[in-house]
Amino acid sequence: MNLENVRDIALRLHPAVTEEIFASDWAIWRIGGKWFLLMPLNAPEPRICVKLPPETGRELRMRFEGVRPAYHMNKTHWNDLYLNLLQDDLIREQIETSFDLVASRLPHKLRRELSLDPTIQP
Repeated sequence: MNLENVRDIALRLHPAVTEEIFASDWAIWRIGGKWFLLMPLNAPEPRICVKLPPETGRELRMRFEGVRPAYHMNKTHWNDLYLNLLQDDLIREQIETSFDLVASRLPHKLRRELSLDPTIQP
């Protein structure tokens, strides 16, 4: 998997997903103003950083060499996925999990405005 594949997956998740370059060497994707995916553009080994439930992150770190605590992030919640060491399906699944986790924690009003949860009543 490469940056373009990651970008396509992230931007297909929801029309409100935004992509930007942060500090000129990081691509980041947000939903409702909150990060769910980060990618260093100049890393020696291609990797992405995703937010996962703590138990999921712990399990994946034990099972896969390509999943590690995220560099310079809260290591309980954020995980680095090394793109050359993991299957594309696993990477895609974790990007989607990160999106869902972050989207589910947005305020109800914002989730309703973004059509993230149609069950929320005004």
